[in-house]
Amino acid sequence: MKYRTIGGAGTTRREVSVLSLGAMLFGTLTDEETSYAILDRYVEAGGTFIDTSDNYAFWINSTQGGESEKLLGRWRRSRGIGDEIFIATKLGARPLAPGTGYIDNPEGLSAKVIRESAERSREQLGVEKLDLLYAHIDDYTTPQQETVEAFGELVGEGTVGLLGVSNQWAWRIERARNLAAAAGVPGYEVLQYHHTYLRRRMDLPSELSPDGAPGATGGDLLSYVREEPGLALVAYSPLLGGAYVRTDKTLGHELEHPGTHTRLKALHMVAKETGATVNQVVLAWLIGAEVPCFPLVGASSVAQLNESLAAVDLELTAEQRAKLDEAG
Repeated sequence: MKYRTIGGAGTTRREVSVLSLGAMLFGTLTDEETSYAILDRYVEAGGTFIDTSDNYAFWINSTQGGESEKLLGRWRRSRGIGDEIFIATKLGARPLAPGTGYIDNPEGLSAKVIRESAERSREQLGVEKLDLLYAHIDDYTTPQQETVEAFGELVGEGTVGLLGVSNQWAWRIERARNLAAAAGVPGYEVLQYHHTYLRRRMDLPSELSPDGAPGATGGDLLSYVREEPGLALVAYSPLLGGAYVRTDKTLGHELEHPGTHTRLKALHMVAKETGATVNQVVLAWLIGAEVPCFPLVGASSVAQLNESLAAVDLELTAEQRAKLDEAG
């Protein structure tokens, strides 16, 4: 395993594994025995960075979520896991009632929700302190000042370590960070966004915004992270749910453009040269990119996880990386 520092200067700065494990479906579609086996293998391989959310996975059984956090709490207790494992969770997108969703009925980012949701997550995970807490989605109904100060208070009280953000436009992140600096409280330091080798169209409307997908990594977000070395980028869905390699999975309409074919051709060429799988090349490309990131991978079996773990040791040559970078 390889490791990289996450967070700025101070007591919350941590060294974590470059490959993060997503626990989204643990406790729902992935049963407890399989989830434990995947988690155990990840830790055995040196993995230390696990990701979940307070709303995972509400859509499976029409609940409000929490199944993933609860399973991680049971696993931690059964294995005697302490603060050597860094667990990130999120709040803001938990449905307010069973059978609803985060688009039409989210909990939002009010001060009251932030405090109550963080406390619930600490209880479900069985931890005194949340290592990393994200604002899962944006909330235009709550003043950013209120959100920023509420998150900052939790850090000041010692119940939260690092703060992160997901699914918000870059300008909203910058505004929130400026508000935090002006108020003298910690701001967002970790950005979790959809990022992969293929480039998606950024002009298509999404569920979250008619202007596009605020949760997708585009040039504005990458340039922002490049210019702000104190920020860390976590890339969710880097393997497109298996669509790189599975014929029964489609890439999606946002990837239907000429550049996709060119980049896929380069990707397969490099995979052939290295003897690695296409998925492994994607992960290695992300880990060693000019704007480095932490790929966040899911797994429904130990075999799937092992494939991703092997990507950590895959070293692309300068020529191979140039071939990938310049395609499309």
